[in-house]
This record gives sequence, C-alpha cells and structure tokens, in this order.
Amino acid sequence: MTSTKLQAPRGTSDVLPEDAERRRQLGGRSAELLGRAGYRPVETPVLEDTELFARGVGESTDIVQKEMFTFEDKGGRSLTLRPEGTAGVCRAYVEHGMHKLPQPVKLWYSGPFFRHEAPQAGRYRQFAQVGAEALGSNDPSIDAELILLLADLLAGAGVRGVRLRLSSLGNAATRRRYGAELRAYLGARESELSEQVRARIDQNPLRAFDSDDPGTRAAMEDAPRLLDRLEPDDAEHFAAVRELLDGAGLAYELDPTLVRGLDYYTRTVFEFESVELGAQRGVGGGGRYDGLVEEVGGPPTPGVGWAAGIERILLAAEPAVAAARWPARAYVVLAHADGRGEAFRLVRALRAAGAAAEMEQTGRSLKGQLRQAARTGATHAVIVGEALEVRDMDSGEQRPVAGVQEAVRAVIG
Repeated sequence: MTSTKLQAPRGTSDVLPEDAERRRQLGGRSAELLGRAGYRPVETPVLEDTELFARGVGESTDIVQKEMFTFEDKGGRSLTLRPEGTAGVCRAYVEHGMHKLPQPVKLWYSGPFFRHEAPQAGRYRQFAQVGAEALGSNDPSIDAELILLLADLLAGAGVRGVRLRLSSLGNAATRRRYGAELRAYLGARESELSEQVRARIDQNPLRAFDSDDPGTRAAMEDAPRLLDRLEPDDAEHFAAVRELLDGAGLAYELDPTLVRGLDYYTRTVFEFESVELGAQRGVGGGGRYDGLVEEVGGPPTPGVGWAAGIERILLAAEPAVAAARWPARAYVVLAHADGRGEAFRLVRALRAAGAAAEMEQTGRSLKGQLRQAARTGATHAVIVGEALEVRDMDSGEQRPVAGVQEAVRAVIG
C-alpha cells in the first residue's frame, strides 16, 4: 500500500531548528527588554469565547467578518482560535480582578495566533506575535514608553528599513461625529469607490483609507481627516506623546490616514513598517484602547499596547544571527563500542557541570565522529577508547586524562 505524504495545512509552516533558534533569541530579547520596563509575562488561552472578539475587536472588522477560525464545541458553545492578543488580556484583567492592583498593570505575552486569510510571505494562518499592554493609566508617557520599547525591540533584532507612522483617532464621540462626516463624503463619491469600500460605508467608513483600489485612493485624497477634528484634550494628549518621542530622538511620520484594522482604538495609533517586507510591510503596531476593558465587562479603564509579528520581524531582520553558544561544548567520540557506558556517564557529567555535550549514537567511524564534532560546533572532542583523551577542536592538540572528572575539567577549563 502506498501512503499519501502528509504536509502541514495550507497557511501554516513548520519552524525548523535554525529559525527556531532565532525565535528563541528574539523571545529572550523581548523578555529582557520588557522586564526591565516593569512588564510581567501573561499567558491567555488559545481558545476564547467568540463573543469576546465580536464585542471587543468589532463586528465590522475584517477579522470578525472574514478571518476568524470559529467552531462549536460538543457543548454547543461558539469558540474561536484567538486572532489577536489584546482582547484576551483585557478579559483576563477583568476576570482576575487586576483592576484592584496598583495601576498601571503592565503585561507582555508571546505565542501563536490564527487568522483565515490568503497565505503569503510574512502572513500565515497560524502566526506568532509578541505583544505588550499597559492597563490603568491614560498618561501620555505610557503611549510613548510602549512605542519606544517596540522601536528598541526592532532595532535590537536588526530589523532593516524601519519607518514609524503615527496618528491619533481621538475619543469615541469624536469618531462618531467624524464617521458621519466621512460617510457623507463617501456617499457623494460612491461611484468612484471599490465594491468592498461601498459595502461598509455604513459600518466602518474609516477603513476606506486602507484600500489599495486606485479609484478609492484617488477619492480619498480630499477626504476630511480625523486628525483635524480632535477635541482639545485629545489634541493635548497627542502633542504630549509627540513631545516625549521627539525628546527621545525617535523619528516618525504623522499620517492622518492611519486608522488600524481594529475598532477598539482611541487616541494614539502607530505602526512600524519595514521596506524589506514589500507590500505586507507592517512589522508591528498598536495604540490606545480606552474603552475596551469596559466593552468586555470591566470598569472604565484606559489601556494602550502593541503587537509585533515574529515571522515578519525575522524576515525583515539581518539574516546573520549568532547560533546558540555555550562556553564549552563537547562531543564524546566512541573509539570502540565497549565504551558506550563510560561515554554515557561522561555526557551526563559534562552536562551537570554546565557544558553542552553529545555523544556518538549512529555508528560512525572515528574519522566521521570527529567531522560530526566539528559540525556540532564542539570546542572539545572527548575520545573514549583504551584510554580517555581530550582534543581541543581549535588547536588540534590532544592529551590523555585520568578519568571522567579530569575530562570534565579539561572541557570546562
């Protein structure tokens, strides 16, 4: 019988050891950077009630309308594989009474997320993100802090060609008034718009700014801008954010057409892009969401945060990333099969002492084992034969040792 070759589902990808090592390094860098700023790790479930995203992300968004993986469990409950992280963090904040803690509550997370969209470079149906959220403060310094943390993370990862777009959406009342003005503008030019934009003029007219359709883009050139309609306190908040970013020396571009793809944003919004990513150039972004905690059942609570795509960061980063290194790495060579037990004890002793250690396990020749030692990046080869010997892989110098402990000392140095 001929069996069918199985492959990963379309839109997903295996992470092989070389890329997994780069991801691990990025995760460590994120934990260190965000931990120094007072952000603590949090993990939320991959499965959430569908209602969380319908209420939190917004019924009119592409995510809710088109991109969620949603199904009924055996109890008839509608569940969704999480398409983004902020709504789940806000739900956890409410459910576990974090509003009673000293504010702001600063959290960060990383893990897999899921969206049913057309797969392409840097965009998968299962993808990984790292994100940070600060809940419980409307101070503009929190907005600026988070923007600078993401800038530092991208710089530390070696992301090339970075551009920061920045804007403000004001408050919910301002957006409602502006939405009515924009609907009237779009209605008068409906024949120039794409079918997709016409279909959601009533639900979400701001998304017209995201359209790639040439006719729509031409029509939007003279559209009113929300940034020009901000109320005084929102304009003051945005000016304070920009002043802090200017003081930190971070370059950015004011972009009044930046609206982001989620309904919960208020006030500050931002997006980091990389020219290395082509058409799908967004590498990370976020903004303020002062009404989201209340929307998912909590008390009125300001919040701000961001998420960045791990695959996109690595695609846009410098390709050369150092492999994981230990101060000492040994490969235990078997000169004859009778030494297997001693080799096994030696490997365990080396690992217990803090060295990385592997042993021959496939029956290679002595010459082949030494080549394998070099391939693994070993600093030393420990040869188990009639005598025990340690070879320095850089110099080629080889000397006998009296036993396991002396071999460990020779490797550790």
